[in-house]
This record gives sequence, C-alpha cells and structure tokens, in this order.
Amino acid sequence: MVMTSSAHTNSSPRRASVEEALLFQIASGSKEALAQLYAETKSAVYGFALSILKNSHDAEDIMQEAYIRIYANAHTYKTQGKPLAWILTIVRNLALMKLREQKRVTTLSPEDWEIPDVTYGPDDNKLLVSALLNRLTDQERQIVVLHSLTALKHREIAALLDLPLPTVLSKYHRALEKLKKSMKEEDPR
Repeated sequence: MVMTSSAHTNSSPRRASVEEALLFQIASGSKEALAQLYAETKSAVYGFALSILKNSHDAEDIMQEAYIRIYANAHTYKTQGKPLAWILTIVRNLALMKLREQKRVTTLSPEDWEIPDVTYGPDDNKLLVSALLNRLTDQERQIVVLHSLTALKHREIAALLDLPLPTVLSKYHRALEKLKKSMKEEDPR
C-alpha cells in the first residue's frame, strides 16, 4: 500500500503518481486504496462540489456518489499524470446533473457555506472566509476554490471548466481583487 500525507492538497508530480497508484489499486478492488484516496482528496472534492451546488447537504451527497463512481470506474482511468482532474471531472458532472435534476439555482447564505478541513484557525476565520467567498460569482468561486484547494494550474482549471485560459486568469485575478476589497471593508482598523 502506498502511504502519503494529506497535509497539503496539491498537484505535484509525486502526489499525482501516488493518486494514480491508488486508482490502479482501486481498479483491482482495493477498498483500502479507496479509503486512502478519500483521505487525500476529500477536501478538494467537497470544496469543488460545494462551489457548484452551494448547498452543504447536496455537496456531501455528490461527494459520496463521486467516490462510489470512482470505485466503480477506476478501471477506465487512463494514465495522464492528472488523476485529480479526472476525479474532479466526475464531481463536476455529478454536481451539474444534480442541478439539472433540481432545476433550480439557490443563493448561498454564509450559514450554508462550509469550509472544508483545509482552513485552520478560529471559527471566526471560517465565517469571514465564508462571507468573502459568498461575494464572488459562481465561476469566480469555483476557480478560486479549485486553485486554492487543489493547486491545479490555471490551464488545468480552464480545461476542467471548459473555459478559455485568458477567461480563467481574468476571473481569478478579478476574484482576488474582490476578496482584497471585501477584506478591507470587513477590517474596521
């Protein structure tokens, strides 16, 4: 079994090769490898699902369904050096299917936005981050979440979201500017 640390979610070559090895073990029926892949990727999967669905319960449902699909379809994964992109494509497709089924788009209230276990610090920081992320458009939030939680490169995010690279870059920088401005407004100093 491949042992890894889940302290940081990133797209380093080592991490990608570990995730690929886990996918191949899952394809052979290893539930232990699935549990380890879950531990390695759960924050990114949940955060991405939440950025699309804007509802913590739906995001949890999609997260569960995604790992079921990963287990059932790991044998179809082709070595590309980007296993997290493959996983997030499954999440994206499931989340969009859920939105189509519901035929609704909900507004995100700060109480509904839950930050995955990648945010460390007091609860006040989580509330502030939640409120700040709520000020972004759906695409801006998805791009920021994908870049910060998964460390995907902008070109990988563009491919995943089916957007041109310049659009992803401009939306990312616009989102950062919005967040900076909002933080200044929130800070009474």
